[in-house]
Amino acid sequence: MNVIKKTSLENLGYHFITGEHLPQGENEYVFRFKQNKTAASDFRNLTASEIETLVRNRNTSDNWNNILVTSAFTADLIRNCKFFGLVRIGKLEPYCLEFSDLKVPVGLYNSTIISCDIGDNVVIDNVRYLSHYIIGNEVILVNINELANSNHAKFGNGILKAGESEDVRVWMELANENGGRSVLPFSGMLAGDAYLWSKYRDDDALLQKFIAFTDNMWDKRRGYYGKIGARTVIKNCHIIKDVWIGSDAYIKGANKLKNLTIESAPHAKTQIGEGCEMVNGIMHEGCRAFYGVKAVRFVMASHSSLKYGARLINSYLGNNSTISCCEVLNALIYPAHEQHHNNSFLTAATIMGQSNMAAGATIGSNHNSRSADGEITAGRGFWPGLCVSLKHNSKFACYTILAKGDYPAELNITIPFSLVSNDVTNDRLTIMPAFWFMYNMYALARNSWKYVDRDKRSEKIQLLEYDYLAPDTMQEVMDAIALMERCIGAAYLLPQGKGTEKSDKELQKLGKKLLTQSPEIVDTLTVTVPNTENSKRPVVLLKVVASYRIFKQMVVLYAGNLVFEALQQFEGKRTGDFIKQIPTNTKRVMWDNIGGQLIPSSDVMLLRKLIKDDKIKSWSAVHDWYVAQGNTYANKKWEHAMACYFESTGIKPTGINTEWLQAFLQEVVAIKATLTQAIYKSREKDHTNAFRQMMYANVAEMEAVVGKLADNSFIKQQQQQLKQVQKQWKQLQQKFGWTVQ
Repeated sequence: MNVIKKTSLENLGYHFITGEHLPQGENEYVFRFKQNKTAASDFRNLTASEIETLVRNRNTSDNWNNILVTSAFTADLIRNCKFFGLVRIGKLEPYCLEFSDLKVPVGLYNSTIISCDIGDNVVIDNVRYLSHYIIGNEVILVNINELANSNHAKFGNGILKAGESEDVRVWMELANENGGRSVLPFSGMLAGDAYLWSKYRDDDALLQKFIAFTDNMWDKRRGYYGKIGARTVIKNCHIIKDVWIGSDAYIKGANKLKNLTIESAPHAKTQIGEGCEMVNGIMHEGCRAFYGVKAVRFVMASHSSLKYGARLINSYLGNNSTISCCEVLNALIYPAHEQHHNNSFLTAATIMGQSNMAAGATIGSNHNSRSADGEITAGRGFWPGLCVSLKHNSKFACYTILAKGDYPAELNITIPFSLVSNDVTNDRLTIMPAFWFMYNMYALARNSWKYVDRDKRSEKIQLLEYDYLAPDTMQEVMDAIALMERCIGAAYLLPQGKGTEKSDKELQKLGKKLLTQSPEIVDTLTVTVPNTENSKRPVVLLKVVASYRIFKQMVVLYAGNLVFEALQQFEGKRTGDFIKQIPTNTKRVMWDNIGGQLIPSSDVMLLRKLIKDDKIKSWSAVHDWYVAQGNTYANKKWEHAMACYFESTGIKPTGINTEWLQAFLQEVVAIKATLTQAIYKSREKDHTNAFRQMMYANVAEMEAVVGKLADNSFIKQQQQQLKQVQKQWKQLQQKFGWTVQ
């Protein structure tokens, strides 16, 4: 049965901190006064006249001496309220506060208020139960059933208060449904933090440090009040309990908000709309949650959105991401993720950013083991198509696009920029490397641009990489080039029965020779790739010669972009002096994607050691480390790019000279021109396709609906950038006196 406790009415509003939890020599308001910096001298007791006015206006108090006010106080602006405990009230002046279409008079009306601090010119109207909150200036609270705070409130952070047992601690079960990668949510948590904590599960010393970092961020003592920041508006809500709310937030029609931090600021307002139920989580500044959203055990990074019945459970949603109508469980999602349509589903996955879930995509619903412990990991730019269904465990390289289909077995796609298709007719899996560059260049280039343009973060602690040519993608390209060479060598020898006699190195050497000297022979081969699908059917590479050449060009462009950038900053007059600045004494190293920030794997290992050795002692210090890594990223990226270039081309670092530099830059400009033309061509198809045109009576109607191709702002921007590069190329020729054929 329900346990109903009876206590004296005199206790209502008092003894917020009791027994052993009350600090020695302090009263129950010790933390309240610490939180609210308003000096006690700013408040005074009510006058006899003010008390008379309050009583006449049908207000009651258990003790009028515990109602403290400031000098600018108008007693007539409080009507039909019940006060219990110590209530401190700021200025009440005869004004109206107006927000959107809501216009209400300043004052306290028709409410029960228990032990609160109330700021200047606040509106509290029909709040049936308001308990233990510090309320900022010009806050509007209208039509709320319950707005209360307990003495053990944790505001969504995965911490414990004094006297609590470990089993009440809130964990987020990221990336795996069985809880094996659980992390503690905390205000300020970045995607990199969540990844480090969920990834290195074999490093128990590191995990214990992360728990300590989180615990040490907050005082474990009981008695802290809830907060509602200045100019926040809350109206027509049911239950709000143990919620810390920043300034300028807007909450309307929420059903239940419990154990949350809702960060908000004047420049990045957070909003929660009708029908939302959110429990045990963190919303960072600039977030949105509208229309029936359900979120439990979650973190929403800044400027992320949940809309139209979206469900986010045991998940981290990265910055500048949107989930609409969908169900997401046990997922770690990096920044710049898009997921729409009511039948999309994402479970037990780590999705590393710039991703897009199409309608009907079922990512992670099928477990192949005897428990729900499967996982899916996808690099940047993951794009599963319509009605794609995948099985755990599966892993995808950057910019993998999956054609519509039910994929019957686990996948390990290591070749980036690929189109993967389930060829049911021929009972095989096909992979087309470099698909994006051949057929979808407009989307690839525009996505890189738009994510930079849409990055609304106020504090960019992690340097997020949005370029499709970056250390993570290019290390996969380099590995893919070697893999394709080996597979071609094996395919060539297969009819002769000699493939198994050769080492990988020999197969790769043969494949490279065929690709460079006899591509027409390669075009006749059926090239299969091993260890890609957990099945006995073949996995076939398509358009290998074309994709191989494109990957080689992308390596040149990757290095060339950075050389061009460096040349724009070079103030010398001699090419020899510039060539000395080009990184040559380097080798290709591995990189990790840590929450969208690309960091050399060796540096990540060093971070782990620094944490375990107590050289880095807090999450704040980890964040400082991210910043430091961001400051060195450009140089490390250039080193990586040149290492890739030397390895791919076979050019010796010691052999580069002025002639090489001229030829290299000329090739880079040519590749840029080709890609710019590919951007135009891939978009042109949307205007010239007969099945697109059939919807319109004439060209004029089509252009009125979809716009003119010539007016496409992104294409014009790309063409202008190409002209700028070509102009810079001519200027370099003039500056250094080059004659280029």
